[in-house]
Amino acid sequence: MNVIDENGNTVPNQESKRVLAGVLGLIFGYLGVHKFVLGYTKEGIIQLIATFVTCGFASIIPFIEGIMYLTKSDEEFVETYQVNKKGWF
Repeated sequence: MNVIDENGNTVPNQESKRVLAGVLGLIFGYLGVHKFVLGYTKEGIIQLIATFVTCGFASIIPFIEGIMYLTKSDEEFVETYQVNKKGWF
């Protein structure tokens, strides 16, 4: 079964990276690793810079994202973050 993206294009099934991205977001999120795993290079670099500029206070963002990733179903995660490419929250 294929998924339809927001532009009406057919996207082949993708394996969910939900657990990997969620765990990395909780443990190494301050480095933006979970963003790089999902293919969000720009967002990963922004997270990395924000963590160092704020002396670590920005690391709460990936912690919250990691929890959000782990609480979604695989189908919902793939649709939101892998097909529609939602970069933040």
